[in-house]
Amino acid sequence: MSFRDTCKRLVSIGEDPLKLDAVLITHEHSDHVGGLPRLARKLDIPIYMTRLTAPAIEWLGYAPKLELFQAGSTLRIGDIEIDSFTIPHDARDPIGYCLRTQGIKIGIATDLGYVTDSIRFHFRGANLLLLESNHDIEMLKVGPYPWSVKQRVMSRVGHLSNEATCDFILRDFESGASTLILGHLSAHNNHPEIARIGARQALEQRGLNTNLVIAEQKQPTEVFTF
Repeated sequence: MSFRDTCKRLVSIGEDPLKLDAVLITHEHSDHVGGLPRLARKLDIPIYMTRLTAPAIEWLGYAPKLELFQAGSTLRIGDIEIDSFTIPHDARDPIGYCLRTQGIKIGIATDLGYVTDSIRFHFRGANLLLLESNHDIEMLKVGPYPWSVKQRVMSRVGHLSNEATCDFILRDFESGASTLILGHLSAHNNHPEIARIGARQALEQRGLNTNLVIAEQKQPTEVFTF
């Protein structure tokens, strides 16, 4: 999202962009850092990313406050502790995050080809998970992407399919988590209802009444409180 869209989204949920404390970056791909240069200049707040990710972003010399760390490190921003962990994706040093404060834990992982044992470990005890459900395999196969891109998306360093996400729910999703958000859905190779139906069936098969939310590209989700 652009800086303007980011600010609009924050204002729409009652948050003042000028009160942001920091920005956490997962990797250097343009769909994740496209609006960051202007945000960094306008808000003058720390931007956190790994030491290996930073050289892959050309404009970083213009960022006034850059905080670099090693993947796997634990950070502290205000009263929030943040665990970083490596994820399998075709970027320089891609990571996910778990945020912990006041007994609440939130796990975030998108842009991953598969769910590793490390990711499963970091997700343990989370109250809320944001997990990728990028594509429906059959839609991807007949979709508009070149075959080389389709192979990349389906690879072990690509993106998590609906089927893979459902498999995670069936095998590894913890019953104590109150909310599961499915995110990073492809506009061309997925549909929110396909992702929703599969995940809901997997949750019901586990006997779980988890709050299931599909994150959309054009509008923010509800605000979650604990």
